[in-house]
Amino acid sequence: MIVTTKKLFEAAYGKYAIGAYNINNLEQTMGLFRGNLDSQAPFIIQISKGARTYTHKLMLEGLIRTADQVFPEAVFAVHLDHGDEQTCYDCISSGFYSSVMIDASQQPFEKNIEITRRVVDAAHAKGIVVEAELGQLGGVEEHVKVSEADAKLTDPAQAKEFVERSGCDSLACAIGTSHGAFKFSGTQGLHFEVLEELQKRLPGFPLVMHGSSSVPQEEVERINKAGGKMAGAKGVDATQFRRAAQLGVTKINIDTDGRLVWTRVHREFFRDYPEKFDLRDPGKIFMAEYAKFIAEKNGYLGSAGQLGAVRAMLAK
Repeated sequence: MIVTTKKLFEAAYGKYAIGAYNINNLEQTMGLFRGNLDSQAPFIIQISKGARTYTHKLMLEGLIRTADQVFPEAVFAVHLDHGDEQTCYDCISSGFYSSVMIDASQQPFEKNIEITRRVVDAAHAKGIVVEAELGQLGGVEEHVKVSEADAKLTDPAQAKEFVERSGCDSLACAIGTSHGAFKFSGTQGLHFEVLEELQKRLPGFPLVMHGSSSVPQEEVERINKAGGKMAGAKGVDATQFRRAAQLGVTKINIDTDGRLVWTRVHREFFRDYPEKFDLRDPGKIFMAEYAKFIAEKNGYLGSAGQLGAVRAMLAK
C-alpha cells in the first residue's frame, strides 16, 4: 500500500524513525520488501535522479507497482531523493510518487525558499508532500558533491522561518552527518544540541537525517579481503538513531550501506566461485542478505514491529 510520507510521520513522530532506502534494481526491490515485512516495519522507497536515469524512469516504477501486488501487507511511501526543480515537476506530474524532495540547499537562503515554494505549490495541488533541505551535508552522493570545508550545519533560527515561508512538509537538516562511505576525516558525529534546538523551534515538525549509513566495518573488511580497496571508510553510529528519533527525526536515509552489501556479496561470490557466470546465483544471495540488512536497520530505527499499528491508523 503506497501512502504519503506525511501519514508515516504522523505515526512515527517522537517514537521511532522510518527507514528511507534507495533502490536501483530488481534485487534491491525484492530484498527491501522482504526485509521490511520480516521485521514488520513501514518504510520509504527512495528513487534518486541517478536511479531514474540508470535504465529508464518507468522501470523502477514498474518494479514497485508489481512489488506492491506481490507484498500486499507492505505499507510504504515512494519518494524522490535529492530532486532538482524540473525532476520534482516530472515526478509530481507522473502520478506515481507520493513524496518529493527539492534540494535547493546550495542556493542562498531566499532563493532556496523561492524554489521550494514553487515545488510545494505544485505538489500540494496534487496531494503530494514535499521535503526540503536547509544547510549542507559534506560528502558525495551521485550528483551532490560538497567539500567538508563548505558543509554547513542547519541554523535553527533560519529553519523556523524557512518552514513557515516555504510551506514544506518536512525538513532535511545538516547536523553532522555526511554523504557517502568516506564520511568523516576526524571524530565528527551528530550534533544533538542542534536537533534539540530545531525541535524546540519546530515542535511536532518532521525532520529528516541524510547521510546516515553506518558503514559497518565488518562489511568494509570483507570487501577488502575479497579484492576491494575501501581504506578509511567510516559512518554514523546506528545506536544514535533512536535518540535522534526522539528529537523529531522521523525519516533516516540509508543508501551507502546497501551498496556495501551488494559489493560484499558479489566480490565474495566471484572470488569463491570463479567458474560461475549465472547472474542469478549471486542475486539470490544478495536478496537474502539485503533483506537481513534491512530488518537489522529497522531494529535500530525503532520501526520494526510497527507495521500493525500503522495499518490500524490508516484504517481509521
